[in-house]
Amino acid sequence: IYNSVLTVRPESQCCCVSGEEFTNQFILSLKMGKLEAFRQRFRHTDLLIIDDIHFLASKKATQEEFLHTFNAIDTASKQVVLASDAHPKMIGQLSESLVNRFVSGMVVKVDPPIFKTRCEILRRRAAEMNMEVPEPAIDYIAESLQANVRELEGALLKVIAYASLSRSPINIRMAREALEHHISKTDPIVHLSDIEAAGATF
Repeated sequence: IYNSVLTVRPESQCCCVSGEEFTNQFILSLKMGKLEAFRQRFRHTDLLIIDDIHFLASKKATQEEFLHTFNAIDTASKQVVLASDAHPKMIGQLSESLVNRFVSGMVVKVDPPIFKTRCEILRRRAAEMNMEVPEPAIDYIAESLQANVRELEGALLKVIAYASLSRSPINIRMAREALEHHISKTDPIVHLSDIEAAGATF
């Protein structure tokens, strides 16, 4: 979203931070007496994106500051985009005022990418690194790792590093060798249908 907005409207004032970074900068600004500079940075923006907003849970002072930040941006008809590992109502120790603000917008669940998308992500990442990765190896990585994009990209980097160290071209056999321990230590994905099927046997 951040990159797209700057591509379409390069003059936009955009700010993209993690919940932890927002919290740390808020605490630092309080200690150094620079709260106004902090507020100028975060409130006077066309787009504020905060990843891992659940980091604010149980931090009352930071939540209060973010509530005022959210309201200031919203009043100015600007945009706020938040990402979390849970639905706003499922984040514990988050103030009711913040939960109400969060659910007043569009709440969207982002599912893990399907196989075809995972393959495309791997192809593009390999192309960015100017690496030739054969389709069978791409398919193997995409099939073996389904949880999230970060893990997927990490597996690709591991295969590329393995190929570099062994000074041999990437192929499916090498991909299996490089990821053997990684995949065996990765918890299998349990789907609701698996739980229902297991429950039905008793």
